[in-house]
Amino acid sequence: MPQLIEHIDAIARSKKRDVLFLTFTREGKRDPGRFTLNESRIEILRWLDSMGIGWQPCGEIASEYRFASYDGAVYIDVPFDVLAPEYQKLQTFLEYPDGTIRFPDTSFFVLDLQTAMQNAHHDEPGFWERIADNF
Repeated sequence: MPQLIEHIDAIARSKKRDVLFLTFTREGKRDPGRFTLNESRIEILRWLDSMGIGWQPCGEIASEYRFASYDGAVYIDVPFDVLAPEYQKLQTFLEYPDGTIRFPDTSFFVLDLQTAMQNAHHDEPGFWERIADNF
């Protein structure tokens, strides 16, 4: 069944805050459609579920000039606040103390709201329909 997947910048605008997300590769390359087999992704999502931490599939930052299929990126519903216990628990799980990621082929990002707001015009009614019509 088709699934509507929001871009991470749209999620940041709707939450009105900085947002966290993960991307996954396979052997250093994007591999759309195979992300469901990524062992790191499977383990991380299992852990998020076991901790009661919300997550959802997301696209990377939207572009009106480039379209791509979903490649397994995940928004994590934890506010980016280095002093918050929930963020610290997530960070400890995902990263070593020196800040490097614990999981192969995984990248952990924060998208700040200011950057996400650069695409606020994408939220105007009919924006994506007009882009599709002119593609």
